[in-house]
Amino acid sequence: MKVTFKKDLYIFLLTLSLVFSAIAQEKAKPVFKDGEAQIVEAFNNPDDWIRHDLWVETSFDTDGDGKLDRMHVAVTRPKQTDTEGLKLPVVYESSPYYAGTSGLGEGILWNVKHELGETPKPRVNPEVTRIGKRPIISNSQIKTWVPRGYIVVHSSSPGTGLSQGSPTVGGDNESLAPKAVVEWLCGRAKGYTTPYGNETVQAFWSTGKVGMTGTSYNGTIPLAAATTGVDGLEAIIPVAPNTSYYHYYRSNGLVRSPGGYLGEDIDVLYDFIHSGGEEPLTPMKNTKVSDANMPTKIFKSKREYSNAMVRDTEMKNGMDRETGDYNEFWAGRDYLNDMAPMKAALLMSHGFNDWNVMPEHSYRIYKKAKEMGLPTQIYYHQNGHGGPPPMTMMNRWFTHYLHGINNGVENDARAWIVREDDARDKPTAYKDYPNPEASDVTFFLNPGAPKKGSLSTQLKARTTETIVDNYSFSGSGLAQADITNHRLLYVTPKFSKDVHISGIPKITVTLSSNKTAANLSVWLVSLPWQEGRRAKITDNLINRGWADPQNYKSLTESEPLQKGKFYTVTFDLNPDDQVIKKGQQIGLMIFSSDKEFTLQPEPGTELTIKLDETSLTLPIVGGFTAYESALKN
Repeated sequence: MKVTFKKDLYIFLLTLSLVFSAIAQEKAKPVFKDGEAQIVEAFNNPDDWIRHDLWVETSFDTDGDGKLDRMHVAVTRPKQTDTEGLKLPVVYESSPYYAGTSGLGEGILWNVKHELGETPKPRVNPEVTRIGKRPIISNSQIKTWVPRGYIVVHSSSPGTGLSQGSPTVGGDNESLAPKAVVEWLCGRAKGYTTPYGNETVQAFWSTGKVGMTGTSYNGTIPLAAATTGVDGLEAIIPVAPNTSYYHYYRSNGLVRSPGGYLGEDIDVLYDFIHSGGEEPLTPMKNTKVSDANMPTKIFKSKREYSNAMVRDTEMKNGMDRETGDYNEFWAGRDYLNDMAPMKAALLMSHGFNDWNVMPEHSYRIYKKAKEMGLPTQIYYHQNGHGGPPPMTMMNRWFTHYLHGINNGVENDARAWIVREDDARDKPTAYKDYPNPEASDVTFFLNPGAPKKGSLSTQLKARTTETIVDNYSFSGSGLAQADITNHRLLYVTPKFSKDVHISGIPKITVTLSSNKTAANLSVWLVSLPWQEGRRAKITDNLINRGWADPQNYKSLTESEPLQKGKFYTVTFDLNPDDQVIKKGQQIGLMIFSSDKEFTLQPEPGTELTIKLDETSLTLPIVGGFTAYESALKN
């Protein structure tokens, strides 16, 4: 009896020991539930994370030292990638901002108070005070993704921080730099322990599956990398990306600033981010560098070389603040033109009321990617600049495309729209964007100046009305004014039901000017205007757009306006998906200079509008029938 008991106890203890031993030897690995990567405790202790930096060699030399530029890269990974041989996919973010910026002090922005077509006065070129030291470039993304079984990688873009090269603000090197980092992560490019040394370092811990994300400029770079078609970049999640620097700094031929930065242009952004290039240009210190558009000069530093070649030559000769026309310079900084090689899955995110990087930037890329047959989803919210998709959406996207988990994300709804009163993590799913149930309804103008005219689906008026330009009045002030000759305002009847707009409104304006050049600005507003701290942007502002009447033929060709001659200008406003509440009215406001966005010429320019040849087209869910229904009591 005692012998049997001791034998059973021995077997039990041996079994228990083997179980504990097996548990102790079980390697940590990513865990998935409901199609999402879960936080794994073994990956969740920051003290255990391995952090190191290196320099990845690119295929270009843009700082003039005769050597291929190297990008500064930082890696954060679970310790198990060393201790247990664990290989994991990578979430990668790149930025020109990590090392600090110049700020926007007095004189750095262009002076906007001058006549249209006039050559502006020179501006101040600031110096960047660099912040940040190796090995940590940034801590973004790390707490989100490392505990969920990813490695997080950061890099400073060319000419910023400790990355070599020159910033070009959308030039080819800003696409090829992240491409090189992806290739290093996939074992196809060289990484070095120092900026100039020969000791190599390899990404032995990478599965070769990379996803990129980021916001604003950091959201542009994933798209830039994806347009190279680099193998290994499986998925991108750009948030409010700048997809065309022409669309960022111009509108339909008009010189226009991004919201909140009046007087900014591409050379201002260059100065703002140029935190690198402090090293002496030793290989060329005794060499004369000649360029057809600049005097012979000996450059003392990489920074001086970059300023001369990029800012003071390429940008100065190409940006054209006089006409605002589209040209080869701007075409080379439009990622829509480069999308043919792209194969990464795209989850796009943007705010409908982002008047810095406007929502047209994301839609044009989403539309093209969809036409190309790429996996695509789009997430729009009702707020301003920035704002990533909900964590669940991002997690499912990366879980599927980087970890290879079959979670069905490719079959999810294609469009996700946050409705006006909902939280950003509670979007409404739609079959697509624009809403497939939307169709165009055309509105015509009926006179009422200097008060309000009417906006109707019936063409009635065959007359003209005139605006007197004066930039000193804000758009919101003009929309609220009862009587003013500085804008024309046409409103619908009051709605008895909600009206849902989904898509891209279009405006056609037939006008004449008493001067050879004029700004043309258009706002769509929701009236009556809501005031007070509780008023949301969606309560008042529906959409905006700007154009240069001199470009009535095309974006690439402008011509002086002849006094008294009428010109017809047609252009798109920004993509939108907004519900105009019952009790409100839609107002079309036409004015000239927009105090927040355009150049500010001397007040007094007169624009005369032909009402019967001016119209607004709105994409309304339910079309004409839904609109007519919303007018009935």
